[in-house]
Amino acid sequence: MDGINRLFVMESRNQSSLNRLLTESPLSTEDLNRDRLRMLASLPGTQVKPKGVLGVDDTLLTHYGQDFEKIALLYDHVTGTYVWAHDLVTVHYSDDETDYPVQFQLWEPVELEKLEQGLRAAGVPLKASKESLKVTDPNKWRGYLLGVWQRRQKKHPELRELYDNKLIMVEKMLTQWVAEHPEAHLPVTFDSWFTQPDFCRFLDKQLKLAYVGTLAGTDRVNLKTGEKSLAEFAEHLKQEHLEALSSDGKPVFHRITIPFKGEQETYYSYCTTHQMHGFGRQRLVINYRQADLSDNPTFYISNRLIWHAAGITRIRRHRWPVEVYHEEGKAEGLDQYQLRDFGAIQRHIALVAVVYSLLRAAQHDHDLRARLQRKLEVKFEDNPASGRRTARQKACGAWHCSSLPVSRKAKLCMN
Repeated sequence: MDGINRLFVMESRNQSSLNRLLTESPLSTEDLNRDRLRMLASLPGTQVKPKGVLGVDDTLLTHYGQDFEKIALLYDHVTGTYVWAHDLVTVHYSDDETDYPVQFQLWEPVELEKLEQGLRAAGVPLKASKESLKVTDPNKWRGYLLGVWQRRQKKHPELRELYDNKLIMVEKMLTQWVAEHPEAHLPVTFDSWFTQPDFCRFLDKQLKLAYVGTLAGTDRVNLKTGEKSLAEFAEHLKQEHLEALSSDGKPVFHRITIPFKGEQETYYSYCTTHQMHGFGRQRLVINYRQADLSDNPTFYISNRLIWHAAGITRIRRHRWPVEVYHEEGKAEGLDQYQLRDFGAIQRHIALVAVVYSLLRAAQHDHDLRARLQRKLEVKFEDNPASGRRTARQKACGAWHCSSLPVSRKAKLCMN
């Protein structure tokens, strides 16, 4: 019995055993995710709350080599280089008590042959001069086909079925969320990549959801005096504000305080409805963190034209937990799979979400926390070198439950 036990709890296990579990298991990730969310909904601390927010983000799961199924050469904006990676897209729930992923999916590269055939079947003309790119420059041919596909969707809606880009993936995930939670009406927030006019219109018109998007300083605002970049507009408002303060006039930026995860945060905000280029009428918020406006401004828009700066800023602040989930998840093994099969990789990611959710639930359920802690203590009693004291100290954190690899945490938590 001691020997059998060591096979399960010691660090020195054959990686192929875990690979076979994830590759050959009949486990349904859809059923697993449904049960995970049902468990979270059963606890007051982790159930969806009226002031909850859905944050959208994606992250690259980088690997060396091209032998992984559906891996692609993608641009990493952090390093400014192209890397071989899978792209994980996540819709993440957050409130002041908890946070966890609600929907997630790996992006799949477009099938060029299927896309070309679909475009021709829909009667979309393709330039004969571009045909040679199939052989001479496949990347340019791919970019050309995707450009045609993107531009022709309004006239040919059926083209959307040919390929799910990240925006369509999120649209489908949020559509499923709304269908399963018709009474929730949670706002959605996202960064500047996802803040695109068609996506915002989909949320507003189709799903009837409030959103808080992010704009860059190069985006344009339409004013009575003409069109300006947001960077220029913010600088103009800043000068007005500083001049008003020096002459005891009315300030342009107002001090606001928002709650976030048990803390209070202060911003200096401008909030007014404006006509935004490409988006139409939007509630525009320009925020600074410093009272003298010496830092760089941030720009947010919302389709709720009567909302105030504090509410919009609070919602946008709840996008941060999805980034933390991705980054800390990578530190704990989210991108450290040694699997070639695409379905097995998705099971790995689903189990990571299970681990994270169980640890979040344990923060609000004393019995579950005690069971997880006992599991960890049994593991460390069998392997004292791993450090029992550290495990006890970290058993009640989010990702920081132990120094175990995430695959080992998953087994302990599921047991």
